[in-house]
Formats: sequence, structure tokens, C-alpha cells
Amino acid sequence: MLRVLAVDDEEPALEELLYLLRADPRVRSAEGATGATEALRRIGAAVDAGPDGPGAIDVVFLDIHMAGLTGLDIAQLLAGFAAPPLIVFVTAHEGFAGHAWDLKAVDYVLKPVRRERLAEAVRRVAEQMGERTAPAHDTGGDPVQVELGGVIRFVPVEDIAYAEAQGDYARLHTDTGSHLVRIPLTTLEERWRSRGFVRIHRRHLVALARIDELRLDAGSMSVRIGGAELAVSRRHSRALRDLLMRQGSR
Repeated sequence: MLRVLAVDDEEPALEELLYLLRADPRVRSAEGATGATEALRRIGAAVDAGPDGPGAIDVVFLDIHMAGLTGLDIAQLLAGFAAPPLIVFVTAHEGFAGHAWDLKAVDYVLKPVRRERLAEAVRRVAEQMGERTAPAHDTGGDPVQVELGGVIRFVPVEDIAYAEAQGDYARLHTDTGSHLVRIPLTTLEERWRSRGFVRIHRRHLVALARIDELRLDAGSMSVRIGGAELAVSRRHSRALRDLLMRQGSR
């Protein structure tokens, strides 16, 4: 059962959309917001409260042309959330479909909204929500399979000090050498987050416990892991420093 927020600054269009959504048996609740500010306030409160909290939102049905921030602006802001609601764009304009798919929208519904077309959008959302909540096998602790001289070896995750992005591959650095594996760094970041690995740069993922030194020099930051010194991007420096401080206070 879906919890929906519909956003449109034209009240007649918003009321019609809410009426159709509430008539769908897959929709548990459907609330409306008449602008970007109200929508972001509600979504922020829902994300802070968690998926089981009051006012939780699974999906936002979002108009594109609104006064102030557009629907595309809102979607871009939501993309920065750790666990954002799904997005369905509802608009009278066909020309923004490419932007919608770039922002990973579930669907793009044209106005005037037809009941059958909206039902299809709800079906797609329900299907994707099912994929989100389906139990997944946690591979974070599994050894990594590498090939060395025609021999398959298995490298324990705890032996890896850091990983370095090399296109669609990643180079895993251990105390005894390095291994190239065909796994993107973003996949390893998600898989090893619970194992204490943190992203410090678009090129590097490091084991927090393996950091020997944190260095600050003329506003730039780097870490030393064994004999390697790795730059920390400005984007990741604050989070890394906070993590190390919390670790040191234990």
C-alpha cells in the first residue's frame, strides 16, 4: 500500500490527481502540496522520521512547471537524500521526458491525466517498491575472487586496505600487493559500507580502521595508509573527519 504526496501549484489539477490516486486500491494515503517549499518540508520531515514514521512518503507525483522551484529542481534535490521517495512526473509538457529519465523517475504521465494511464504509473511504483523491500543476500563479508597467473584466489575483505577506481574496474590494495577486479567502486562502496569502508574521493574507497594518519596541509586533506598517501576531496573531508573523531572517542 503506497503513501503518496502529489505536488501541483494549480489546485484544480491537484484535486483531480488526488481524487484519482485515492480511488486506486494500491494507494494507502494521498496528500497534496501546492508548491515546492511545502513539498520539500513534508518530504524532509518524512525522511527524518524514517519509513515507518508518521507522514512517511513512498512516492511523489510531481508537476514540472511551478512557480519558484520546478519539479525538476525538487527531483534533483531529492537525489541527494540517502533514501529519497520515488518520483513520478505529471506534466502537460512532453519536452522534459529526457530530464525525467536522467533523474531516474519511475514514470512520466502527461496531462490531462487519464485514469488508466495513472493506474499504470501506480503499478510501476508498486513494482519498484517491492524490489526495494525484497530481502537481498548480503555479500559484504564475502571474500573477493581474484585471478593471479591463471589461479583463482579469494581475498578476505579484512585484508583490503583501500580500493582504487580504474574505469569499470577496481584495484584492491592489500599489505602484500594489489588485485584488479571487474567491480565498479560504487558497487564496492555499497557492499562494504557496513564493513567500515568509506569513500574519501571519487577514486578511492578506504578501510577506516587502516588509516594511519590524517594530514592537513594548506586547506587540503589526505590520509596515509601504510606507504600510500591518498587525497581526500573537499566533498568527503568533513564526513571523514567526523567519522575518525567518533572512532577515536570510543
